[in-house]
Amino acid sequence: MAPEFNTEFDPRYGELIEVSPLLRRIVCNNPSKYTFHGTGTYVIGHRDVAVVDPGPRDPAHVEALLRALGNETVRAILITHTHGDHSPAAAALHDATGAPVLGFGPHPEDATSEEADETSDEETDRADQGADSIRHDAHGPDVDFNPETRLAHGDTVDGPGWTVQALHTPGHISNHLCFALTEEGALLTGDHVMGWSTTIIPPPDGDVSDYLRSLQLVLDRNDQVLYPTHGGPVHDPRRYVSALLNHRLRREAQILEQLAEGPSSAREIVAVLYADVRKELHRPAARSVVAHLAKLRKEDRAAPVVDDASPTSSDTVWALS
Repeated sequence: MAPEFNTEFDPRYGELIEVSPLLRRIVCNNPSKYTFHGTGTYVIGHRDVAVVDPGPRDPAHVEALLRALGNETVRAILITHTHGDHSPAAAALHDATGAPVLGFGPHPEDATSEEADETSDEETDRADQGADSIRHDAHGPDVDFNPETRLAHGDTVDGPGWTVQALHTPGHISNHLCFALTEEGALLTGDHVMGWSTTIIPPPDGDVSDYLRSLQLVLDRNDQVLYPTHGGPVHDPRRYVSALLNHRLRREAQILEQLAEGPSSAREIVAVLYADVRKELHRPAARSVVAHLAKLRKEDRAAPVVDDASPTSSDTVWALS
């Protein structure tokens, strides 16, 4: 069963809209191939609230959020992970409200160079599309992030009428957290589960084995609805997450089939497996294929043809072990 993606979504930029009794969302105007229509910043509770993923360094987005909150008190700023479309605005929101910033930890050092390359690619794509689309760093690392309070798996944050539990869900990045809103049986999934697309697993910090385990963690829960940072909610979590898990396992089998036909690079594998996918998505798809190849290497099922080749390059040639 393939995942059924939902690409119907009205971002209503700059408006704080109610999506459930305890949850509101305001979307940043930073659309891209990585962010869909933009970063959805969630507000949990009323009067005394928690803000989840305040977004990129976008003063207009922070100003719109603060204006919509009015006299409400921000009790906590919760960060799912440290990509540039999720966490950088935490600093401005902290300065404006004094609220503490909570997250798993700083950006992983091993991820910085690879993600900087990915950001450079994104900026090049945007330059080709026009000046209006170059305003935000869509996916680059937030190397300045350092939470005031570090959250471990199972830690809770609460306020009047709401309780949030942090779930460590590495895979997309090693410091990724999801946030369970206990009172509503809801899970804010960041980039771990998205309803509009599969999740990119960018090596070396992105890890397919971790991602599969983190998907299973969500699958083993009994959440009624998932709220990704990008796009709309997922209302049938068990069916959808099962489909994502099966999709990853099928993709791995397809990669092995390609290698069985002869040595190939991630870029060459993508040209075959993603032939029907828009070309602008081939570069990020190649990063996920490299992550799959890294998993197969750890399992002694595949390896680079040249011993000293860079295992994170999309052009490195791989073969079955």
